[in-house]
This record gives sequence, C-alpha cells and structure tokens, in this order.
Amino acid sequence: MTQAGSKVTLRKQLRNARRALSPYQQQTAAEQLVATLRPALSKQKVRRVAAYLAMDGELDLLPLMDYCWHHRIEIYLPVLHKLKPTLWFARFDEQSLLYPNRFGIDEPLDGAPVRPWQLDIVLLPLVGFDAQGNRLGMGGGFYDRTFAHAARWPKRPKLLGVAHECQKVDAIPLERWDIRLDAIVSDRHFYQT
Repeated sequence: MTQAGSKVTLRKQLRNARRALSPYQQQTAAEQLVATLRPALSKQKVRRVAAYLAMDGELDLLPLMDYCWHHRIEIYLPVLHKLKPTLWFARFDEQSLLYPNRFGIDEPLDGAPVRPWQLDIVLLPLVGFDAQGNRLGMGGGFYDRTFAHAARWPKRPKLLGVAHECQKVDAIPLERWDIRLDAIVSDRHFYQT
C-alpha cells in the first residue's frame, strides 16, 4: 500500500473511532480539555486563540471557548481564503453570525479578521496523531499551507493539535510539507513535541 493509500485508510478508521464516542464521552472529553489547557492559557499572556467548531466527532471546543470568553481571551475561527487554498482567522463570539463555506463548515460572517501571526495559540483539529507530535489532518492541506512560512513571520503562534485519545496511533506517515506542532492535546494528555 502506498503512503497516500495508508493515510486514506487511517483517516477512515480514526474518523469512525471518534464518531463512535457517546455524547457522554464527548462531553467529558470537552470538559477535560478545558482542565488540561487552563494552565497554558493562564500562565502566558494569551489574548487571541484560534479554535474550530467541532464536526464529524471532533473534540468539542465550546466549553474551552466559554472559559476563554470568561477570561477575556478573544476567539477566532478559520475562514477559507477566497482566492488561495489558505486560511485567515475571524473573530467569533456568542453573537457572531455564521454561514457555511464550500465544505459546509460554519465561518463567522462578519468577524474582524487577523493575520495568523497576530494569534497567540492556534488549536488545530486532528484526525490522528502519534506521541512524536506528528499529525494527520483531513487531507486538504489548508493549515499546512497557511503555516508553511511561519518562520519568516514577525511572530509565530503556538500550534496545538487537538484530538481524542482514541485517535492516537503508533506512527503517522509524514509528507515533507506537513507542519510540525508545538504540542498535541487530547482529552487525557498534553504531548509536548
């Protein structure tokens, strides 16, 4: 099997695993994530966090967003760039109007945009990960292209992958363009990379 073929198979298995979690398991995982990330958010002067709206069994970040809003940390969601296959980030709060993009993922309709280097932390949804900090995304490459040249930016945000512990595997097949994460956070562990 080719590396691309193994990634397709692995994506299917891991997406099925996270979809199989019960609503109780999903809620417990979301609450545990807040407890795991609270020290990182309070130790540093974190002002802007990019998050995502969970779908397809992804670990839900709404409890974490509530924590951030309560502590005056701004939340931003990824928005597909209109002309190139990259992301920009728009401010999001409880009053934000959302609309589905071409993939059916909700994006803020009128949130104030920021450039990626203006963020302090970016929480990336993962399909799979390994203990070495390698990640498997959905395969579109949007985060990879967005953060490919972060070394040249005025400031690089911390990139934290987010997944359920059941999405951890022994080894993720890597491509040369895969961006490295600073850490991976599951509902049970914080994996420093």
